[in-house]
Amino acid sequence: MRNYLSLISTLLLFINFTFSQEEQDSIPKTEIDSVQADLAEKGVVIKDSVALKKVEREFKPLAPSKAAFYSAILPGMGQIYNKRYWKVPIVWGAIGGSAYMYAYNNDLYKSFRTAFKRRQAGFTDDEYYDINGDNAEGADPDLDTDDLEYQQERYQNDRDLWLVAAIGLYALNIVDANVDAHLKQFNIDDDLSIDFEPYLDFNQVTNSPNYGMALIIKF
Repeated sequence: MRNYLSLISTLLLFINFTFSQEEQDSIPKTEIDSVQADLAEKGVVIKDSVALKKVEREFKPLAPSKAAFYSAILPGMGQIYNKRYWKVPIVWGAIGGSAYMYAYNNDLYKSFRTAFKRRQAGFTDDEYYDINGDNAEGADPDLDTDDLEYQQERYQNDRDLWLVAAIGLYALNIVDANVDAHLKQFNIDDDLSIDFEPYLDFNQVTNSPNYGMALIIKF
């Protein structure tokens, strides 16, 4: 049990660290200046402050901490914030399936535990003593106390594993939303290009021409 409490405590610390990231509610001034310079190269001069704010909004990046916060409140909500709608059914299916399997194994664990405790107390009225209802009077039970103890421990282990899986998938859902929001901040516009161009230069010492190829990477 202490291992699971440690795991949950670690998860809570991770979520707290994620939420403590500074939200980027506006573009840094250097980025706005770069936008203005880029527009100036294209012959567009922004004189109106309202127009500048419009450009700023258009280039405003997603806040990764906000996406992580949404996914922590409701799994899949951060993916919706990032507009990765196709991930939502995967998140819900993975976490919902893990929660279902946890509940399923927990119910069986409780059932076998109750039967085991009653059998030790001398009762023979549990559902596993005569599963099909066709045992002759005085016949051995379908599942004896050793079988009940084994099944109890088996479903307890399976239940705990599914609990760990559900917690892990919940954390992964938060990490995915956070990382996806970070990646959306990278420049992926059409101005990105790689090109090769020939160049001609003159050596100032020997006054002889130098020929070659230039690799141009445009951001």
